[in-house]
Amino acid sequence: MLTQPSLTINRRLNAPPAKVFAAWTDPEKIIQWFGPAPTILGSVKAKMDVRVGGSFRISFNTEDGEYHEVGGTYREVVANQRLVFSWAWHSTPERESVVTVTLKEDGNGTLLSLNHGQFFDQAARDGHERGWTGTIDKLERMFANG
Repeated sequence: MLTQPSLTINRRLNAPPAKVFAAWTDPEKIIQWFGPAPTILGSVKAKMDVRVGGSFRISFNTEDGEYHEVGGTYREVVANQRLVFSWAWHSTPERESVVTVTLKEDGNGTLLSLNHGQFFDQAARDGHERGWTGTIDKLERMFANG
């Protein structure tokens, strides 16, 4: 069996785990930073039911005029420590992958590890790596001033 491509992004954020967890689980907060670099500010919408078995849907528009919508189901929710959720774009619902976000306290900050696995192919992995890098950059900036 072929190993499905995956990616991992590690980042240190200038905020305690509780604040970072809230940024991932509060729809009012996630809309402030979610989406790759070319996302149009103010276009992000989020519906979230953060509990095991609960679902989420996030949509946004990018500068190229495209509309994007992604959704999934929460598989694991450990407050301030860990989120595991399925991930599928509305355009390719059959291509489900899995995202694991792990938070570890690091002094007055948080070590965030994002693992996205079970990609359909290498191209999907590479596109998501670009997208997540831009997205996590924005999360990092949100906490840059403490």
